[in-house]
Amino acid sequence: MNSLEGTIVDVEVSGNLSLVCVEVHPKTIIKAIVVETPESASYLTKGEPIKTLFKETEVVIGVGEVSNISMQNRIAGTVKEVHKGTLLGKVVLDTPSGTITSVISSNAVEKLELEENTTAVALIKLNEVMLAKI
Repeated sequence: MNSLEGTIVDVEVSGNLSLVCVEVHPKTIIKAIVVETPESASYLTKGEPIKTLFKETEVVIGVGEVSNISMQNRIAGTVKEVHKGTLLGKVVLDTPSGTITSVISSNAVEKLELEENTTAVALIKLNEVMLAKI
């Protein structure tokens, strides 16, 4: 499980859903949709320290210009490690926000030509991000 610590910088509420923005590094925001509001979960307040959590299988890796897609959570980094198996590969990115691990197909590892020191972007859907109180 990937885990990045940060601070809540914004909370937008619609019905019983909240869009929570967490600054995990200066100018790096992770967004999460949660089925709670500040009224039902007091920790959903600006300035609150929080962990963002997301599975390795929910991290998409992009190389080059990554535009015109709906994923708002984008964290640039450098490939630190690549482990390629028969079907799946594990890619570890070193980012200013911390280490992010992704599990993608071995075919994708090959097609993206991922190797150590490759510049890449981790992309995470906001509905795949969980929050945990610190």
